[in-house]
Amino acid sequence: MYQIAALNKISPKGTVLFTENYKTATDSSKADAYLVRSQDMHEMTLPKSLLAIARAGAGVNNIPIERCSQKGIVVFNTPGANANAVKELVLSSILMAARNMIDAVTWTRGIPANAAQAVEKYKSRFAGEEIAGKRLGVVGLGNIGVMVANAAETLGMRVVGYDPYMTVQNAHDLSPSVRIYESLETLLPLCDYVTIHVPAMSQTVGMFNYQLMDSMKNKAVLLNFSRDTLVETEALRRVLAEKKLRLYVTDFPIDELLSESNVVLIPHLGASTKESEENCAVMAVTQLMNYLEDGTISNSVNFPNCAPGHKNADMRVCILNQNIPNMLGKITGAIASMNLNINKLINKSKGDNAYTVIDIDGKVSVKELKSRLNIEGVVSVRFL
Repeated sequence: MYQIAALNKISPKGTVLFTENYKTATDSSKADAYLVRSQDMHEMTLPKSLLAIARAGAGVNNIPIERCSQKGIVVFNTPGANANAVKELVLSSILMAARNMIDAVTWTRGIPANAAQAVEKYKSRFAGEEIAGKRLGVVGLGNIGVMVANAAETLGMRVVGYDPYMTVQNAHDLSPSVRIYESLETLLPLCDYVTIHVPAMSQTVGMFNYQLMDSMKNKAVLLNFSRDTLVETEALRRVLAEKKLRLYVTDFPIDELLSESNVVLIPHLGASTKESEENCAVMAVTQLMNYLEDGTISNSVNFPNCAPGHKNADMRVCILNQNIPNMLGKITGAIASMNLNINKLINKSKGDNAYTVIDIDGKVSVKELKSRLNIEGVVSVRFL
């Protein structure tokens, strides 16, 4: 029986999927798997029993990925499960920015009396613009970026995009009339609105620096619903002070921007819908169960996807190993040394990590095989 610990509240739409082979871990230090949303795990001690972590959401900044890889812990996320929720918030933010909704509503709440008269006298100061015909630049055409681009186009916006790493599937899903640019330097000066949808990693942190933001169209609106670290804070404050940008809208408030004018700070509401939380929970639980029960890996951020299918053998061996030369040869050699017959073998790699699934026919001594697989480069071994 597998023990599952939820480090945050997880929608029952997901947890109800657990069968009688699972139970809630009363002690997280003995859990086989964690379900997590926002809990910061970087200072946590990861128990030896831990096989997997499923993040009910897309971002995994709160999980120590490298340490998990070293310990043979597969980390899952749920890309696309909250995409529609984020898309809707981005679209509402574009409309809000176009019509000066925040300032207008704030002003209206401050009217002491004679509201109708005051409104007629001062409403012109909040006159905005229509988004139809305006150009939207979508930086990052993953699940969310593609949905934003397609939806904005249906609202009459002229949409352009940038993503040098766009997948074949996302390219297929993207509206064919969205023009793709090869550089941000070419795209940004054309856009009235720019929305960021790229993951936060070493290559993207601070990608929106002063030079890039200064190249944007005068009075453009910049929206960031990915991560705060993608935009250099001091550079942003400078372009706002210089009136280069009209508005910055983000779902990631930071202290340095709390008092800035022309900044709209949303309290991280991107995935905060009932539907999104349910979708993420179902996806996270399903991925955990598939991995624990038959070794399937899908949507892992540190190990390769692998679908070994139904087990038609006496034993399935699931091996997480380093992606180094002759690793597969050493593994199969260890199995051959016991005169065991390999029914099926799958080997996948992702960066520095690899995953090997081997189905074996015949009687297998788990203790002996585990001993023979205790070789350099093998991180962990499971027998199913």
